Amino acid sequence: MGEENRSIKARLQARNVSRREFLRFCTVMGATLALAPGMVPKIAEALESKERLPVIWLHFQECTGDDESFLRTSDPTVADLLLDVISLEYNEVLMADAGAQAEQKLEEAIKRYAGRYVTIVEGSIPSGENAYYCTIAGRTAEQILQEVSSQTAAIVAVGACAAWGGWPSARPNPTGAKGVYQLVKDKPIVNLTGCPHNGVNLAATIVHYLVFGRLPALDSYGRPLFAHGKRIHDNCERRAHFDAGQFVEAWGDEGHRKGWCLYKMGCKGPQAYYNCPVVRWNGGTSWPVQAGHGCIACAAFGFWDAMTPFYGRLPEVPGFPVEVTVDRLGVALSAVALAGVAAHAIATVGWKRATRGRQEQKEQEQEAHAAGGSLEGAAGLEQGGEVGDAQGAQAAPSAREREKPISNGDVEQSG
Repeated sequence: MGEENRSIKARLQARNVSRREFLRFCTVMGATLALAPGMVPKIAEALESKERLPVIWLHFQECTGDDESFLRTSDPTVADLLLDVISLEYNEVLMADAGAQAEQKLEEAIKRYAGRYVTIVEGSIPSGENAYYCTIAGRTAEQILQEVSSQTAAIVAVGACAAWGGWPSARPNPTGAKGVYQLVKDKPIVNLTGCPHNGVNLAATIVHYLVFGRLPALDSYGRPLFAHGKRIHDNCERRAHFDAGQFVEAWGDEGHRKGWCLYKMGCKGPQAYYNCPVVRWNGGTSWPVQAGHGCIACAAFGFWDAMTPFYGRLPEVPGFPVEVTVDRLGVALSAVALAGVAAHAIATVGWKRATRGRQEQKEQEQEAHAAGGSLEGAAGLEQGGEVGDAQGAQAAPSAREREKPISNGDVEQSG
């Protein structure tokens, strides 16, 4: 911090970072950003040719949990991120300077890197008549944010508090706490929600900005899609137990010991969008659900109010818990099968009846037609009186003759 802003490549060489370590860093970033493996060499090439990114990190109403999460990021390590990728010009928690010296460093950084630095904000901002609830060096958090953001290239709001107000803004919100996006309207902002945010996502966001020159694609809440594009429920290792209807009914019961689904214990995974199951925490070791505690949807806007009580069960979530509903499902499927068989039988009987009816009608028509010819022959015999049997037989046409059409000549002759 404060030293000449040399290139990333120069920093790597100065610290004797091996090529293997650097490529591993690039690979982790590419995977976090959901980029194709072929992008890793391009990430490496882009980072080596870039100057370190100047960063100003502000702290307001918060618990410093996002700093703690950042410091415990193992892939990449905080040293990689701090010394090789960014030039951290101001951070109250990590910098050696304090008091007036620290504030002087902030002013110098704003002037020196105007229009080029990225601002990271941690914590909510009291606003309006309550702005004095958070003051630093005689200025309110809102005043500091407006000054720093006026010259920044982009803003990264880390954690729930900076993104939308977090816990300080929960009802009744006594300090009028707000998120960065509610106060800054003219700068690109990315919200890395979570309580706390995951440091891997912060590193990936910075790398994306360095490589592509812009913030990553965002959802409607301003969150990066690479981190918030999929539901926790869909990536959870306990999802199979949800589908099988195997739920923890009480803390410490057999299902809990076997790692069954925590849905009935209040897990909000079906309504949470975050990559916790993928990047995890503590060096990719674990995450809350794996450790046996349900998700509280800390990456959701307004979760302190919307998702409480945290141990209350969500409304019914669509799924197919086969073991719970197997009896009902079997009865339903049997009923459907029986209905199908009955319908097929009815259709078969109807078809047979219709076929038999058509056959009987055809036979009746043939019999009637044949009977009509015989009557005509009989009438001719009666009219001939003395005509012999041979002539009477001639008057009765054969079956082939009955099928032939009658011509005009025939009519005239018969007349």
